[in-house]
Amino acid sequence: MRRELTRRALLAGTGAAALSAVTGCATGGVTNREAVRLAPGATTPVKGAITVWSWDSAAVALTRLAKKFTARNPGTRISVVDIGYENAADKMTVGLRADTGLADVVTVDGPKMPGYIGNFPQGMHDLTPLVKPFTGDFDRAAWQTVTSEEGRVFALPWDIGPLALYYRRDLFEKAGVDAASLKTWDDYVKAGVALKKKTGVKLLIMDPAEDSFFACLLQQQGQRHFKGGKVALATPEAVRALELLKAIGDRGLIRWERGWDGQVTATKEGKSATLPTAAWWSGTLTAEMPELKGKFGVVPLPAFEPGGARTSNQGGSTLCIPAQSKNPRLAWAFIKFLLTDKDNQVSMLKREGLFPAYLPALKDPYLNAPQAYYGGQRAWKVFADLAPHIPPVEYNKDGAKAGDIAQKALTGAVLRGNDPKRQLRDSAEQLAGATGRETVAG
Repeated sequence: MRRELTRRALLAGTGAAALSAVTGCATGGVTNREAVRLAPGATTPVKGAITVWSWDSAAVALTRLAKKFTARNPGTRISVVDIGYENAADKMTVGLRADTGLADVVTVDGPKMPGYIGNFPQGMHDLTPLVKPFTGDFDRAAWQTVTSEEGRVFALPWDIGPLALYYRRDLFEKAGVDAASLKTWDDYVKAGVALKKKTGVKLLIMDPAEDSFFACLLQQQGQRHFKGGKVALATPEAVRALELLKAIGDRGLIRWERGWDGQVTATKEGKSATLPTAAWWSGTLTAEMPELKGKFGVVPLPAFEPGGARTSNQGGSTLCIPAQSKNPRLAWAFIKFLLTDKDNQVSMLKREGLFPAYLPALKDPYLNAPQAYYGGQRAWKVFADLAPHIPPVEYNKDGAKAGDIAQKALTGAVLRGNDPKRQLRDSAEQLAGATGRETVAG
C-alpha cells in the first residue's frame, strides 16, 4: 500500500474530532430524508452517472476499476474524486448534517462508520436486503463496523488491517532472538530487553499524541471501548493491555515519534526492532524503504496467554451510499462490482495494497506466493491466515469520544507513570459521564 493510504489507516482517529463534535446532537434538528431501502429485484440495466469520493491510493483503485465497470455497462459514467484523507470526515459529517452535498458513493473509515450510523440513522441507504447473499463472505470484525445495533447493514467492508509483528531479521540475529519464539507478550518484552542490550535499538515506535496500539490490544482480547452498550475502559482486559504498554515503556523499549512521518523515518533509520501493525504497512516498506529488502520478516502477534488470539485489526475502510444519492441503483451496482468480485479485490491488493475484507479473495494463489522483499517469506499468507481470526468487537456512535479519552489514559500511564488500573477507572467514569452510559464492572 502506498504511503498516503497507509497514513489514513494509521490516523484513523484523526478525524474523530469532527464526528465527536456532533455526537449527541447529530440527529437533533437534522432533516435527513428517510433512507430508501434498495430493492434487490431490479433487473433493468443500470444507467446514468455517479460521483464517488475517496482518497489517495484508494481513489486510484476506484478510478482504474471504474473504467472496467463502465466498459461492461454502456450508458454509465463514474467520476472518482480524491477528497484527501484529512478532509474526508469533515465533509461526511457536514454533508450528513445538511442533508446535501455528498457524493453517490463515499469511502468511510471502518471504525468511524458506526458513529455515522448511530448519529445519522436516516443518512445512508439501508443495504440489508441486498447484502444477504454476501453476509458470510466478509471478515466478521469488519462486518460489525457496517451493521447497526438493530442489525441493519449500511455499507460494505472494503479493506481491513489484520495485525502481525514486523521484525528486523538482522537485529534479531545479532541479538540471538528467534522471532518464532515470541508466542506471548511476556516473551516479546523479554526479547525487547535482549534486543536493546545487544543492539541498542528500541523495541517499537509509538506516537505520544495519537496512537492506536492500545485499541488494537483491546480488540485482540475481544473488546474495544464498549461491551453490551456499557463503557468497558476499566475491564481486566483493558488493564492488562495498559499494563503491558507501561511495562514496555518502563524498560525504555519505546521510541516515541510524532505522526506518520516520524514513524516512517524512524523505521527507515532502523530505530526500532519491531512494529506490531497492519498488513497495509507492507506497502510503505516496499515503496519507501526498498534498500531494506530482505531485512524484514513477519510473524503473528504475540498472544496475551498461550493459545490466545494472535491478531487484531487496525484501520480499514467501507463504501456506503448516502440517502442523498440521485442514482442509488448505479451506486450499489458499482460497489457490488468492486467488493464482491475476487479478481477485482486481488487486483487492488496487488496494485494498490488494499488487503481485502472479502474472504474469498484471501484464497487466491497470489497470497501464497513468496515475496522477495521479505527474503522469500510468504508474508501475505501470514496475514491471510490471521484475517479470519480477527476478533469482532462492539462499536457504537460514541467511539470517537472513547478514543479521545483512551488516548489520555495511555499517555497518563505510559508517559507520566500513573497506575494503569486507577487511570482506566478514572477514564471509564469520564466516558460514562460524557455519554450517559453505565460502566462495565472492572
